[in-house]
Amino acid sequence: MSQATRTGARSTAPHLADSHGMIRVHGARVNNLRDVSVEIPKRRLTVFTGVSGSGKSSLVFGTIAAESQRMINETYSAFVQGFMPTLARPEVDVLEGLTTAIIVDQERMGANPRSTVGTVTDANALLRILFSRLGDPHIGSPGAFAFNVPSVRASGAITVERGDRKTVKQTFNRTGGMCPRCEGRGAVSDIDLTQLYDDSKSLSEGAFTIPGWKSDSFWTVRVYAESGFVDPDKPIRKYTKKEMQDFLYHEPVKVKVDGVNLTYEGLIPKIQKSFLAKDKEAMQPHIRAFVERAVTFTTCPGCDGTRLSEAARSSKIKGISIADACAMQISDLAEWVRGVDEKSVAPLLTTLRHTLDSFVEIGLGYLSLDRSTGTLSGGEAQRTKMVRHLGSSLTDVTYVFDEPTTGLHPHDIQRMNDLLLRLRDKGNTVLVVEHEPETIAIADHVVDLGPGAGTEGGTVSFEGTVEGLRAGGTVTGRHLDDRAPLKESVRKPTGALEIRGASAHNLRGVDVDIPLGVLTVVTGVAGSGKSSLIHGSVPAGADVVAVDQTAIRGSRRSNPATYTGLLDPIRKAFAKANGVKPALFSANSEGACPDCNGAGVVYTDLGMMAGVTTTCEECEGKRYQAAVLDLHLGGRDISEVLAMSVGEAEEFFGAGEARTPAAHRVLGQLADVGLGYLRLGQPLTTLSGGERQRLKLATHMSEKGGDRLVYVLDEPTTGLHLADVEQLLGLLDRLVDAGKSVIVVEHHQAVMAHADWIIDLGPGAGHDGGRVVFEGTPADLVADRSTLTGEHLAAYAGA
Repeated sequence: MSQATRTGARSTAPHLADSHGMIRVHGARVNNLRDVSVEIPKRRLTVFTGVSGSGKSSLVFGTIAAESQRMINETYSAFVQGFMPTLARPEVDVLEGLTTAIIVDQERMGANPRSTVGTVTDANALLRILFSRLGDPHIGSPGAFAFNVPSVRASGAITVERGDRKTVKQTFNRTGGMCPRCEGRGAVSDIDLTQLYDDSKSLSEGAFTIPGWKSDSFWTVRVYAESGFVDPDKPIRKYTKKEMQDFLYHEPVKVKVDGVNLTYEGLIPKIQKSFLAKDKEAMQPHIRAFVERAVTFTTCPGCDGTRLSEAARSSKIKGISIADACAMQISDLAEWVRGVDEKSVAPLLTTLRHTLDSFVEIGLGYLSLDRSTGTLSGGEAQRTKMVRHLGSSLTDVTYVFDEPTTGLHPHDIQRMNDLLLRLRDKGNTVLVVEHEPETIAIADHVVDLGPGAGTEGGTVSFEGTVEGLRAGGTVTGRHLDDRAPLKESVRKPTGALEIRGASAHNLRGVDVDIPLGVLTVVTGVAGSGKSSLIHGSVPAGADVVAVDQTAIRGSRRSNPATYTGLLDPIRKAFAKANGVKPALFSANSEGACPDCNGAGVVYTDLGMMAGVTTTCEECEGKRYQAAVLDLHLGGRDISEVLAMSVGEAEEFFGAGEARTPAAHRVLGQLADVGLGYLRLGQPLTTLSGGERQRLKLATHMSEKGGDRLVYVLDEPTTGLHLADVEQLLGLLDRLVDAGKSVIVVEHHQAVMAHADWIIDLGPGAGHDGGRVVFEGTPADLVADRSTLTGEHLAAYAGA
């Protein structure tokens, strides 16, 4: 064991590491890792640091956590494994000392309208049991309070005899609490028919205006035209009342089209099943745009948005229904539950109180249990997942966190640190990928990856204590105590964006002027109303571009080159240099390897066993035909170019035979936003939230004309190493100096200190927030010190 490893254990940890208390990794080669070998002490808090793209996630998630999960999956039968995701063994020589890994990442939860904060934790289930026991009137089992279970179901018929009369009655079993009007969604949809078809045309003239509905398609247009319910040659506006009813609302029936049995149903239910039942965020952009044009959602009048049936809402405890309870701010709900005292359900109340207190403790007390999970930020989603583990009796497991301080105000970071230490003190191994100095400072052991990003990273730069990191001379060590100075002189605004009476979510009729032509930072504790103010009040339009961290939708073939449009000038440059068609240089078109269809891998389905994904033997994973790979530009084939990092490609396309100004311009924008380490052909699915945001920003900056006047960024420092924050500040300055207005929702003190104007919301979270508590310059905020942000910024700046 190295001296660095021995000094990594701190006396505050519950157990001393010994020769049997290590997770040993030898020869890890996942992604950019270059035969990495580390020994990580168990039952310790180990923080993994390094610049973006240095290999932290490849080591922690792609190697250690992935192998732990794969080995656990292998303990199940082959039949069960067939229903589980396929996990390949990481490329590593030796992995020893692994324990069960629990990954608590920032992947956003599903946007299903029936998925709420309460349903993804135990809180909703516990409340349902509580109301089924104590609710007055008593309406049934816990399922009677569940909005995901249909509220009424026929269960048969009985014959009742009264004298000489016999009456047959249908009986019903009230099994669930779902509102029958909205089916547990809380909202009903209204479809604008003018967005579905042009009623001046007939079906045979192409009346449908729905994306993807081609006139020769069996499944869409032809089933209507040849159903026999309507005249395909008559303009829709001339349909009879019956034809219109059949066209829009007919129940599903079987019809024959060219001898093929198909199902015909009215257009409205067809649209509801085809589009509205799907996750809107998972739709292709043009489909999502169509849905937003064609469909309006309003609060369900049957349940007033609670998702629950009238019976479920009628049963109450101390005057509170389950709908009322789920709508409460969780911190208030915790207090209400404390006031419920009933010995018959004492164990249930204890568990429920603990669950709700965990929300408050983790900084999510401002949420409500009926909050849709699709509206949570990545940081909120990660902390919601943590609630499940805080009360767990498991010990000696490995918890893996991905930047748990993301989205947290400096005031909340100490609370998160305490939770990480508590998990460790229960005898667990805690692995954290993190850039935040306050969290690095509490580590028992630090593994610093680097020295650079991409091909320049992938090695261990330092392994040991925090004190050793500070003295070690690595990029992380040198920047650990960085402090951005307060801006001495600020820019003068060129105008103002007026917001009046903003009342979205917890905002209390906020009036505020956001200055234009400057760098404005909107800050405040988590849940104070920052995002509600900016995303709910700043008008979207041709002059405003909002750049967030949501997933970039696309196929598994999508990569930075395809997303940014960079591949187009590259293909044209290759085509011109070789006298061939540009389509040959697309792995999705003519140039694709015939064996894998341009995917680079071949998937083999093994039936009931887990399938196997293997590198295509024909193209060796390069995705192109051999003939295409014989064509070169500047001595490189297209697969070699896509394997380049942004930095390498910028140099390649900047001079010489390969000089391509259009490609060089896009690459420059990618480098400007700190993505110089990304490979051009890297799948978008491998990018973090912060990387996705910066990729979107670069794409907008490289658009022709570049006439967007207002940029709205949501926590752009997410995933940025301390050394990269300075580069981001330079980018924000260049945008403002070019005549743009930049509005940033951010907690990072370096960005606050660099702002021209700060708008601080609070003073607390949820109903304790929603007000503007400060407007002014960073220097004024520090001098004032009247808010939590002001106190922390003053401490940061040493004022």
